[in-house]
Amino acid sequence: MSTPRSGRVPGRMLLAALTALVLLLATACGGTTREDETAQGDSPTTTTDESAAPAAEETATAAANPDAEIPEGLGIAFLPKQVNNPYFTTASAGASAATEEFGGEYNETGPSDASASSQVSYINTLSQQGSDVILLSANDPNAVCPAVEEARGGGAKVVTFDSDTSPECRDLFVNQATADGIAEVQLQMVADQLEGGEGQVAILSATANATNQNAWIEMMEQMIEENDEYSGIEIVTIAYGDDEDQKSFQETQGLLQSYPDLDAIISPTTVGIAAAARYISGSQYKGEVIVTGLGTPNQMREFVKDGTVAQFALWNPEELGYLAAHTGAALAAGQITGQEGETFTAGDLGEYTVEADGVVVLGPPTVFEESNIDDFDF
Repeated sequence: MSTPRSGRVPGRMLLAALTALVLLLATACGGTTREDETAQGDSPTTTTDESAAPAAEETATAAANPDAEIPEGLGIAFLPKQVNNPYFTTASAGASAATEEFGGEYNETGPSDASASSQVSYINTLSQQGSDVILLSANDPNAVCPAVEEARGGGAKVVTFDSDTSPECRDLFVNQATADGIAEVQLQMVADQLEGGEGQVAILSATANATNQNAWIEMMEQMIEENDEYSGIEIVTIAYGDDEDQKSFQETQGLLQSYPDLDAIISPTTVGIAAAARYISGSQYKGEVIVTGLGTPNQMREFVKDGTVAQFALWNPEELGYLAAHTGAALAAGQITGQEGETFTAGDLGEYTVEADGVVVLGPPTVFEESNIDDFDF
């Protein structure tokens, strides 16, 4: 696991030290505190003036200062689902660039596998190291929550990106696009390629617990049930490649053996779609079985060029990482508090608004095909 670069004290640790000094001076100069009286046998009393006390949401919103300066040396920790994953490597580059822009200290760490609990020890370590902001793509919506809540209790701001935790666990979630937008673009690409818009489709997902994958799959199933345009699509099964290249490759082979009439594979994960395309490109199914989903242009270029894949989609993961880092910095600086309607500027990407449930949305996905794939390099 990597550790923060030396040379500066993370902003949260410096703030904690200054706060402790102020409290020490206040104790030396003051008289008996409320805690002292309680210790001596007096019962603590609380006076509440409901007419004078604003609602919690109003207080939080009033506390936001859009003009607040981002502290020098703010510690930004990037914790993806797994390291050495091309998608997250690209997202990390964006987060690192943003951190450099606002003069922070950047640190990337994480597990080599994408299992549900693999991130817990890393969250604990980052909290102990005094990271001011933790950028987390969660492998499981609930397994990491106790560690996340402990990190937040210690003063860290936790911003999820790409894959969310349960909303109450984190401070904000930077979503690459809306769930229905991601689901629909994948169904639309399949429907456009299926003869008559009808056929058997298998989904090759990442892990069974991946928050984002499950949300998109559920939305696709709902759209098939409710939208006549997609009613001819039959999802025959969901397979899990665990975001491992070889396992995803083998799962593709298994799908084609188990479902001889399979017409298409949708893989809403960059590892899965590349593995599926690699298998199809060297098999008898090339040109017969549609492969689409979410991938990066650099991974998928050869498969588009050789005719294995006609279309796939994605947002720019570098921009996603960039936005996540700026969101964390704005939160740590107090420019925003996480309340709906607050706005902040994310460097070169411009102004963003916090939406309901503490969500910041990057924007709609882009469809890549032979006509435009060479315009992108990530």
